[in-house]
Amino acid sequence: MSIIEKAVERLDRLKQAASEPAEQGQPSAAPDRPAPAAEPVVTAKAAPAKAAPVVPAAAAPAKAAPVVPAAAAPVAGEPSRPSVRSVRIDLERLAARGFVTPDQPRSSIAEEFRIIKRPLLHNATDEGPAAIENGNLIMITSALPGEGKTFNAINLAISMAMELDYTVLLVDADVSRPSVLRELGLPAQPGLMDVLAGEVADLREVLLKTNIDKLSILPAGMPHQRATELLASEAMVHLLDQMAQRYPDRIIIFDSPPVLVTTESRVLATHMGQVVLVVEAERTTHAHVRQALSTVDDCAVRLMVLNKSRERSVGGYYGYGYGYGYGHGQAQEAQPQAV
Repeated sequence: MSIIEKAVERLDRLKQAASEPAEQGQPSAAPDRPAPAAEPVVTAKAAPAKAAPVVPAAAAPAKAAPVVPAAAAPVAGEPSRPSVRSVRIDLERLAARGFVTPDQPRSSIAEEFRIIKRPLLHNATDEGPAAIENGNLIMITSALPGEGKTFNAINLAISMAMELDYTVLLVDADVSRPSVLRELGLPAQPGLMDVLAGEVADLREVLLKTNIDKLSILPAGMPHQRATELLASEAMVHLLDQMAQRYPDRIIIFDSPPVLVTTESRVLATHMGQVVLVVEAERTTHAHVRQALSTVDDCAVRLMVLNKSRERSVGGYYGYGYGYGYGHGQAQEAQPQAV
């Protein structure tokens, strides 16, 4: 073999030797090729982008936030305050018995009590140096039974409730002989005595909201042997402060027992801003009037209403000259009917 042939043969071997590593590397590289080709179909890259807008967790908090129980849990865990019960007064029956009613605002009895309530409202809302402490606490009483204190208390409460700027709470404080609910045609209910005795925890449990706008009633409640002591207790002072100061626009009328036959009124008068003594015309003597006034002299403002008068003034209304006034104002007499 010539030298040229040997050189060609050697060159062919070198070429063959150079091509064998590439051919041997193909089988080992073949499994690696599918991986790059498979990358475009892997769902991990595409799925989050498409699924994110419909994931419930992203939208649920915004919609559910207003009704999440956790926000209301502290309130739900506390004792819930009782709601005030509602009662319905028969206004036709009330008007037939001579009482003030909202549906007859121009009746003669309504006009009478417009006159009577004016000095009481003025004293209750007066400010500055002439302001009366607890002026919105008004006690209606009499020297003797049967002079018409409950009649006047109910009429004053309804008449004041007809005002635009006040709400009224009528309290039956005649705990020995309660009559407010009976006169209004309502059954007996728990009330003041039950709260003072600790048998009712929340005053709202015994309050009665009536169908007369802005008028509520606190019944006397069950009779109690220690009524006088309860009315003089710290619980009563706290209750009066709560009633007088919680609602600045509220007038509170107390129908209390006659001052010459019980001691409850004398105790109650020490907490009042105003006392109205109802005097029966042609029956109550001057001695009884003076004695009754002396029993409530702890109250700075004492007014009087002459009830059951037979005299009428010009215009058909009952005479105004029969009223006796003490303190900051002079009350007038009412229509000659009473309970």
